[in-house]
Amino acid sequence: MAEPVVRIPDAKVALSTASVYPESTATAFEIAARLGYDGVEVMVWTDPVSQDVEALRRLSDYHQVPILAVHAPCLLITQRVWSTDPWVKLQRARAAAERLGASTVVVHPPFRWQRQYAKDFVTGIWRMADETDVRFAVENMYPWRYKAREMLAYAPEWDVTKDDYRHFTVDLSHTATARTDALAMIDRMGDRLGHVHLADGKGSAKDEHLVPGRGTQPCAELLERLALTGFDGHVVIEVNTRRAMSAAEREADLAEALAFTRLHLASAAGRPSRPAERAPRP
Repeated sequence: MAEPVVRIPDAKVALSTASVYPESTATAFEIAARLGYDGVEVMVWTDPVSQDVEALRRLSDYHQVPILAVHAPCLLITQRVWSTDPWVKLQRARAAAERLGASTVVVHPPFRWQRQYAKDFVTGIWRMADETDVRFAVENMYPWRYKAREMLAYAPEWDVTKDDYRHFTVDLSHTATARTDALAMIDRMGDRLGHVHLADGKGSAKDEHLVPGRGTQPCAELLERLALTGFDGHVVIEVNTRRAMSAAEREADLAEALAFTRLHLASAAGRPSRPAERAPRP
């Protein structure tokens, strides 16, 4: 039997429900099913359906679209979603993931003003990770900028590779905003890279979340590297479609993002893979 020409990893390509905003969580399931995504990542935020595990289960069953990940409510606009206590939010995200069959909870590092939460965050995430099979994948963020000023809004670090976590999420819109090297970041993450938020950016102070291929980030190169290393996590399309002039335009953007991802999430069989680097836990 001839050897395959192309190697495609086991990674599934999912649609973040945030990608259809201002449309609803339910709309994301409809679009994911229609376009052929492998699943969805649920962004838990102000949409009541995103907070309701049974409603999410019904949507998943109806559209035959699995829920692969749950994004905990870590945004400024979700400070009162699922409690004002950040640890309760993570406990509820874990419980939701377990009930929905999702393998990953995505979590941001704390805001700097959440002092006690930030102080205990690294050890707390390890403790919670030890209590479940669900991955807690901590996501890279970025400095906040206004004109020439820069504010470090996240603690312990916006660059999460400077701290010790079992699993990471890399977000390429965030690497663009941080003006940092995305490929160097995934090298530092090594085999702890468990989850990808695929989007693009041009280095603006704003978190742009462009369709992959429309900015300056190495989206194609990152996907090809994942294919070479046999990445088995999830690649989640998390793009901003708020400026779409119609539902058809939004859907076209999400179809383009899916096609881009599937095209580049492959590698020539037989090419040597680059060894992953893992930083030891102190």
